[in-house]
Amino acid sequence: MFEQYPWIEPVLIGALVVFVLDLIGNLISFSNRFMNALATAIVFAVVFGGLLYSGVLRLDVTTVAAPPAGTMAPATTTP
Repeated sequence: MFEQYPWIEPVLIGALVVFVLDLIGNLISFSNRFMNALATAIVFAVVFGGLLYSGVLRLDVTTVAAPPAGTMAPATTTP
């Protein structure tokens, strides 16, 4: 199944990580919605930043250069 849909594995891993971090944030926040959201965001930022800094996690972002806007051929219409 993972061969046919390669994006499922990182999504499932990410969902599991966010679920665990949200549980930790809920334990820290003492039943206040705003503090819950803030605690979850802080815990996520610390864990995610730590994983990026330590090299365990890498973000491979590639950019594709688009041709300049003036180089496109004009559209032709057929009657």
